[in-house]
Amino acid sequence: MKNYRQLDEALILATLTRLRDRIAERFPDSGLARVANELHAVARETTGLVAYLRRPLWPVRGAVALVIVVLALVVYAVARSVNLPTGVDGLAVFAQATESAINDVLFLGAAIFFLGTLENRLKRRKALNALHQLRSIAHVIDMHQLMKDPERLASRQPKTPSSPARALTAAQLGRYLDYCSELLSVVSKIAALHVQHFNDPVTLAAVTEIEGLTGALSAKVWQKITLLDRFGDTPREATAALKAREHG
Repeated sequence: MKNYRQLDEALILATLTRLRDRIAERFPDSGLARVANELHAVARETTGLVAYLRRPLWPVRGAVALVIVVLALVVYAVARSVNLPTGVDGLAVFAQATESAINDVLFLGAAIFFLGTLENRLKRRKALNALHQLRSIAHVIDMHQLMKDPERLASRQPKTPSSPARALTAAQLGRYLDYCSELLSVVSKIAALHVQHFNDPVTLAAVTEIEGLTGALSAKVWQKITLLDRFGDTPREATAALKAREHG
């Protein structure tokens, strides 16, 4: 039975596989096809990372527990060996010993906190490294749509030696831009997998940042798709028909 309350990494990978194949079939020699293939490789790596983030790191937990027990035994042994002083001079010594003991307790508490969060920090480091790759891929996708300007289709200005090639028709440009938007959407879903079973605020903030980035970049892409309507009714209808056939 499917669970509609959480993301399924297998289904996301299957969706990306089909999207990668669609891009490769329609634009086989394009840089976007290579980016889609790279994103597919990252998604496959993410499935393994999600499993790592989900399961407890028992060796780390065992080692941390052992160290904490040893520290507690040392503290207990030291406390048992202390003789309480008497007299006026003894009170001064006792005050100094109490201050030193408080400092030791604070240090011990900091050490226990450090050890207790070790597993979380190990997982966080791996997750943030993976999310950094996804952020970079999102920017690479944006670079591929950067020069795909619909207004150039109707421009009567003469080309310069540095002008980008206008090899795509309006319908093809619509499909290309739509592929960019779909890839950005998949990037955000892959990012969300990292915090589905890993409740870490730092990682969650990084995922939220990627979701905001991909949403903003996708909005830019759809602004260009909307501009295609200015060049007649064929581009939008052709784009919709091509998309329906590919998903059908």
